[in-house]
Amino acid sequence: MQLLQTILTDVNVLDTRGTLDVPVAGLAFDSRQVREGVVFVAVRGAQADGHDYIAAAAGANAVAIVCEQLPAQTQQGITYVVVENSAQALGQMASAFHGHPSRKLKLVGVTGTNGKTTSVTLLHRLFRELGYHVGLLSTVQNQIDEEVIPATHTTPDAVKLNELLAYMVTAGCTHCFMEVSSHAMVQQRVAGLTFAGGVFTNITHDHLDYHGTFDAYIKAKKSFFDLLPKGAFALINADDKRGPVMVQNTRAKVRYYALRKAVDFKARIIDNTLQGLHLEVDGHEIWCKLIGSFNAYNLLAAYGVAVQLGEDPLEALTVLSSLSSAAGRFDYIVSEGQITAIVDYAHTPDALENVLSTIQQIRNPTQQVITVVGCGGNRDAAKRPLMADIACRLSDKVILTSDNPRYEEPQAILEDMQKGVKPLDYKKTLSVLDRREAIKTACMLAEPNDIILVAGKGHETYQEVKGVKHAFDDKQVLRQLFQQLGK
Repeated sequence: MQLLQTILTDVNVLDTRGTLDVPVAGLAFDSRQVREGVVFVAVRGAQADGHDYIAAAAGANAVAIVCEQLPAQTQQGITYVVVENSAQALGQMASAFHGHPSRKLKLVGVTGTNGKTTSVTLLHRLFRELGYHVGLLSTVQNQIDEEVIPATHTTPDAVKLNELLAYMVTAGCTHCFMEVSSHAMVQQRVAGLTFAGGVFTNITHDHLDYHGTFDAYIKAKKSFFDLLPKGAFALINADDKRGPVMVQNTRAKVRYYALRKAVDFKARIIDNTLQGLHLEVDGHEIWCKLIGSFNAYNLLAAYGVAVQLGEDPLEALTVLSSLSSAAGRFDYIVSEGQITAIVDYAHTPDALENVLSTIQQIRNPTQQVITVVGCGGNRDAAKRPLMADIACRLSDKVILTSDNPRYEEPQAILEDMQKGVKPLDYKKTLSVLDRREAIKTACMLAEPNDIILVAGKGHETYQEVKGVKHAFDDKQVLRQLFQQLGK
């Protein structure tokens, strides 16, 4: 247990009411989690303003209230601390409360639209194979070595994040690799953390429902590199035209990786097949289990991080050649009837185009490509017609369906997607609202050696409808249907 004044050391405090010489049992930004001895931090969120719940937190015996604006009435026996930014203060306080765990780890953050999960998963597996105790924070799952901790967000909230990092330190971890989302940057979830390095994968159309504009989305990603300290590294994809923008104001040491340019870490694709990638990386040839040019970037990023952290380049490449991808990322099965079904998390236009372009590169002329794709509800609606257009352009048959409709009407989402279908593509496009029926339709249309892509949900084992999560696993459904249909 620490004193309030101690955990406020890095916080920009504007005013105080009451003593700071009080012990703190924990931190909360949800008034329902407040108990005696806990500090309530009133954070302004997209859905609710924590300042509206200060009275509830006080009634639950909060030892202190941290806020941007004092309430009209304050209570005796409770310390009130006024700060410039409550969300930022929460991160800084959480870090201090747990003894600044990020300073005791080599913490590397990966940000970008696509490739974050695969990159951090590769890094976790690579450094485990190199003999280290390693933490992982990803969309799919959090891990401490091989212990799996379920993930609910790409980047956990500041309190949970520091709890996990502290647990990693206690477990003997020396490294941690984490995804850093644009939402996390805007919401200051990583405030107070010390990073050894950061990676930029790419940036394309996504999350405009939250950020409002593409420029705001770019600035959110860039802000991660703005906070990197002088001793850290920033590893940037030079083939993305916005890569240099990310590091305009960084204090970190900038390094670049690319497939198309001569930079610090360079790779060339020699061969790309359904069995894997044959690459030349910095003059060394390796064969990798991962498929597609997008995965060449992910492998190269992991290699660059390893070298920046002082690992032997050849040893890192040797280990990378043996690794598989994250769950739900170009994850494929082959039925008894020799139909290849690929499950991928591709839920942005760029990601879908990457996966379908890769399939086009590795298929033979006799194989037809059947794509099942949907778009999530209560998310960026502008990408829906784009996704449908890409699917039609790069597939022989397309089945538009539901993804996670959340609180939107599935039919309305489908109608948005249909706007992207050109008249010439009407004949090869079907709309099947029920996702299982859509996958079943694809299986029925497929002939031996054909390729089915089921896109959008990847590793997810549920479908969210009207706020309720129903069990649904694309890969499991495919297996069941292939067996039922005798394919």
